[in-house]
Amino acid sequence: MKTWREILLTATAVVAIGAAPAIAQNATVHGKVTNPAGQAVTDGQVEFTKDIGLPEKERKYVDVTPTDAQGNYKATDVAPGDYVMVVIVQGKSADFQQVTLKAGDDKTVDFDMTRAEYLKGMSAEDRAKLEEYKKNTAAAVDANKKIANLNAVLATVRTDLAAARPTSGDVSKDVSDMKAAVDTKPDESILWISYGNTLEAQGDHLAKADKDARKPVTSDDDAMKNYNDAIDAYKKGAQLNAASKKPVPADQAAAWNGAGNTLAKEGKPTDAADAFENAVKAEPTNAGMFYGNEAAVLFNAGQTDAAAAAADKAIAADPNRPDPYFIKGQALIAKSTFDQKTQKIVPPPGCVDAYQKYLQLAPDGAHAQAVQEVLASLGEKVDTSYKASKKK
Repeated sequence: MKTWREILLTATAVVAIGAAPAIAQNATVHGKVTNPAGQAVTDGQVEFTKDIGLPEKERKYVDVTPTDAQGNYKATDVAPGDYVMVVIVQGKSADFQQVTLKAGDDKTVDFDMTRAEYLKGMSAEDRAKLEEYKKNTAAAVDANKKIANLNAVLATVRTDLAAARPTSGDVSKDVSDMKAAVDTKPDESILWISYGNTLEAQGDHLAKADKDARKPVTSDDDAMKNYNDAIDAYKKGAQLNAASKKPVPADQAAAWNGAGNTLAKEGKPTDAADAFENAVKAEPTNAGMFYGNEAAVLFNAGQTDAAAAAADKAIAADPNRPDPYFIKGQALIAKSTFDQKTQKIVPPPGCVDAYQKYLQLAPDGAHAQAVQEVLASLGEKVDTSYKASKKK
């Protein structure tokens, strides 16, 4: 049996009745071409021939018009007569119709290959391929719909989180939406990372209420559950991303950075530091920020030596970030000694350099006034154009 792309016309010619006028007014033919799967044929062409009884290779085509992106075609200035209109797809006949055109005709001729007659003429093999194609296409359409819905959820959640961040607003609805999203597509790392974002933000919302009520957040089971679940979601996202065919280092790093921040909020600075180190491994080009976060968490936890070490790593990775210099200065100032002879405080080496460098980079920064006061108490001149001196 011939395939649906090889169906050839075998009908006999139809003889035109009546003589043509001395000056013929030509016809216009237009329509749409649809393949057996119900899709527009966008890469075909419609050809006209009067060689009705000849084999395909021997026919001469007098008019040829392509289909457009919607599967439509339009042939103008076609001489009156009896034709076979043939749809050609990838060099082969796909469908045909006989048509008689009269002078001045404006005729619509559609080629619908989903018609029962056409499908019946297909070979069993081609029908099986068609059904498999329809099945795969339906699955792809369904997957695309899910992806579109998930992208819409992500966009809404990100907008909500940005709006809630300044006041630590309630984002419980976003938590529910992202939980539904990861349930829908549990193998997608970015969904888990975003889920972690919402859980952390909701934990912040509950922690703010605890702070306002002068209640330790660690005693709030709901807040801690949100933080714990956020950490698990961040780690899941990082692991899925690392195991994917095309890992995205920035996403992995964002996940570990989120885990580090959340662990710090739980009062686990050492675990937080480990998470920030993983962020550096995932995205070394942004090491300055991750080491800076590590330094801040360790300093806030009172681990000044570890904070100073992390600040040094942050500075080495990105010498233009001001906060690590401030953290280093603060960590070192605690090691100052008192000179009995001069009756002055003597800061350890590197402390004043760090403070001066902070002011150079952020003369109007959040810590600028505090740094200026410390330097003044040490008898140091504030110099915002400061350059670190050589070590002695």
